[in-house]
Amino acid sequence: MLDRTQSGTGVPPEERRGCLFALSQPPLMIFLAVIGCLLLMASLHDLLML
Repeated sequence: MLDRTQSGTGVPPEERRGCLFALSQPPLMIFLAVIGCLLLMASLHDLLML
């Protein structure tokens, strides 16, 4: 039989974390910013220099 007296004091189940939690991580945002800047520089070079 299960002891239900301590079920309320146990560790809560892990919360579900979605895509917005992943995007809020600093290393991922730095990586995406660098990639975005490289794409922006390449597109401006194509538009203005060529």
